Amino acid sequence: MMEQYYEIKKQYPDAFLFYRVGDFYELFEDDAVKGAQILELTLTHRSNKSANPIPMAGVPHVAVDSYVDTLVEKGYKVALCEQLENPKEAKGMVKRGIIQLVTPGTRLSDKPSEAKDANYLTSVVTTKSGFGLAYSDVSTGEIFATHLKTFAAVANELLSLRTREVVYNGHLSSDDTEFFNKANITISKPVELTKKHAEISFAQQQLTNSAEKAAVKQLVSYLLTTQKRSLAHLQVAQSYEVNQYLQMSHTVQNNLELISSAKTGKKMGSLFWVLDKTHTAMGGRLLKQWLARPLLAVDKLQERQEMVQSLLDGYFTRENVIDALKGVYDLERLTGRIAFGNVNARELLQLSHSLAAVPTILAELQKSDSEILQHFAQAIDPLKGVAKLIATTIVDQPPIVTTDGGLIRDGVDSQLDRYRDAMNNGKKWLAEMEVSERQKTGIDNLKVGYNKVFGYYLQVTNSNKSKVPQDRYMRKQTLTNAERYITPELKEHENLILEAQTKSTDLEYDLFVKLREEVKKYISALQKLAGQLASLDVFCSFAQVAEENNYCRPHFHTDNQDVKVVAGRHPVVEKVMQAGAYIPNDVKLDEATNIFLITGPNMSGKSTYMRQMALIAVMAQVGSFVPAESADLPIFDQIFTRIGAADDLISGQSTFMVEMTEANAALQAATKRSLVLFDEIGRGTATYDGMALAGAIVQYLHDEVGAKVLFATHFHELTALEQTLPHLKNIHVGATEENGKLIFLHKILPGPADQSYGIHVAQLAGLPRKVLRQATKLLQRLEAQGSNLGPTSMQLDLFSSNSASEETENLVESDVTPVTDKEKDILDEIANLYLADQTPLQVMQLVENWQEDLKDKN
Repeated sequence: MMEQYYEIKKQYPDAFLFYRVGDFYELFEDDAVKGAQILELTLTHRSNKSANPIPMAGVPHVAVDSYVDTLVEKGYKVALCEQLENPKEAKGMVKRGIIQLVTPGTRLSDKPSEAKDANYLTSVVTTKSGFGLAYSDVSTGEIFATHLKTFAAVANELLSLRTREVVYNGHLSSDDTEFFNKANITISKPVELTKKHAEISFAQQQLTNSAEKAAVKQLVSYLLTTQKRSLAHLQVAQSYEVNQYLQMSHTVQNNLELISSAKTGKKMGSLFWVLDKTHTAMGGRLLKQWLARPLLAVDKLQERQEMVQSLLDGYFTRENVIDALKGVYDLERLTGRIAFGNVNARELLQLSHSLAAVPTILAELQKSDSEILQHFAQAIDPLKGVAKLIATTIVDQPPIVTTDGGLIRDGVDSQLDRYRDAMNNGKKWLAEMEVSERQKTGIDNLKVGYNKVFGYYLQVTNSNKSKVPQDRYMRKQTLTNAERYITPELKEHENLILEAQTKSTDLEYDLFVKLREEVKKYISALQKLAGQLASLDVFCSFAQVAEENNYCRPHFHTDNQDVKVVAGRHPVVEKVMQAGAYIPNDVKLDEATNIFLITGPNMSGKSTYMRQMALIAVMAQVGSFVPAESADLPIFDQIFTRIGAADDLISGQSTFMVEMTEANAALQAATKRSLVLFDEIGRGTATYDGMALAGAIVQYLHDEVGAKVLFATHFHELTALEQTLPHLKNIHVGATEENGKLIFLHKILPGPADQSYGIHVAQLAGLPRKVLRQATKLLQRLEAQGSNLGPTSMQLDLFSSNSASEETENLVESDVTPVTDKEKDILDEIANLYLADQTPLQVMQLVENWQEDLKDKN
């Protein structure tokens, strides 16, 4: 057996080999040592008496999926080695073989929490001119392919797809390998197939680019090798160009929190969280695809808008469609399981129930007043024959296991009905025999029983053994308080009943497989239907969100890049605030204005205002309505962001390097049709360096790029650029000071901010009063000395311990007792106290605290 194990392991050196032995999957050697640690298994040894015992660990075969999932989620591969024949019937060594190689990119998850997540396997091939890239979600069979010029573009695509595994055919530098490791992407080697496969030519049939063809061939070859089963659900590969869609790097998508929160990585707090009112898993996955690839084609966008508008206007149509969609299961992944051959009877019934909901959906759309909804319904094939076939074959509540019988309805097969009749009559005969034998023997508690080991028997208690007729009864088993017997008649009927049961079970499985193969013929039609229902689900979601949140339908124009958003709102921030609490703002960038230079204090809403504009653009270009009173927008070709300060752990770059890299991406690639958001450029280095860089970047965007730009800064000196750059305007986020307390207005106003209120924000954060007081003194000196204060004098004068203010010096020299730091703190607290925020009881408590502080001083 170990020789067999080593031979199989040699073929899969980079995978954990789960080797089936009876009711367990065993791990040996290094797999056992490492697997026991990761999976928290007991590590034992085989051949303990030998000089070198073999490490061994095992998991029950019935629970193997959870262990495989744990390993694959950590980036490992698992080869499942199964017994390919019945051990009881095998002569000599049981034949074994790999039935599937489970990898991070081919893992099929049944977890409800992951139903709306795609799991992509990506293939990358190197060519003379660049790279071919193809990716697929194995559970749905969809395939997409493109070609890219640089590895940086490949890396960006991989991160945007959140792919877990890459089949890579080229040489990887140490930097490239480090990128894959830090991004937690498993690298797999391509496989060469010895013969042609129809799946490859089928998937390639619409591709014209040689790099894309090569990537798809490599992808499908890897799937055929690892899955070792039918891939009939693989779809024709769709070619795409990255520039066919609104381009956003993975960094931009993360900064804008399109799919998940940047802080938590969870759905809540993202744009997807706001827009996702879908009721099917496939609808949720499609919405994520749309958010990652907003459209550039106005005609396609208007078609989506018309669908949303019709469902928004047709309330009852929408609600009835939604009710029907709630009964639709994940058709895409059910189709995949049918192709794989591992679908069970319950899942086929789910397919039937889903198809049964389609006629209701079509009826609602067809009786709508909207022509576009009627046209949408006309293109849908409800596949009534498939639904009827399944419903009339499978029982209402079938078991999960397909090999134990109990799946097929009566009347489906005449032979099956005869077997069942024989079993039913046999059981009737057994009941009659029990009554007859009690009468013949006079043993009132005699009973007929059955177990899998001994078959059918007559059981008699020990107290009645003397009444047993020895000429007819043959002892079969002795129990503590009873004896079990068999008779020739009982043995004969046992053979008839058990034969009927066995043949009945086998026939049911055969009928189930026949049904599965018949449904398999409709895979292509089922996939088309799934796509139509998924898009309808997303349209209903957009309409529902628009109605609940009072969104407007955006208008697009292509003759200029003017932006006119009236009373725009941030969709996510608005959602987490109390109703009506969010303060809307306009964004109006006409032909004469390309750049808004935004100033104002921290926490006032500059970043929110900028993200708001970007999210409105993204929402509009996926076909959603937007949070505003009105929105007149151009079609943006790219969005660039530099928001927030954080190190890039994947590329190993510092905060300032990340800042400059993201700025460079915009400066190099942005066009007049792009949207650029820059927040606090230059803050990651020395003041004068940062200010100089920020000013130069603004000028370059103004003179050379001409994109629409929102540029937030704390360098107030940059506001002077409005005098020299005709397409730049100053705006600021309003704030005011009342009774020493900073109040944010969250309103965008024209002109520059009068001050940064940095120390006020620090006060809100709770910094010690002594720090705030010292910062105020230093700020006053800086403002007084201005640009004459060089670095040397700043070190010598500004922070010198001897540099007391003139007022303090006079105070110390006078006869008046100087105010202590503690007294000064109390005076500051009194001066800055905003009484309207306090209750009378709170004020009394404050006064008592001050008294205690002053007593302690004395």
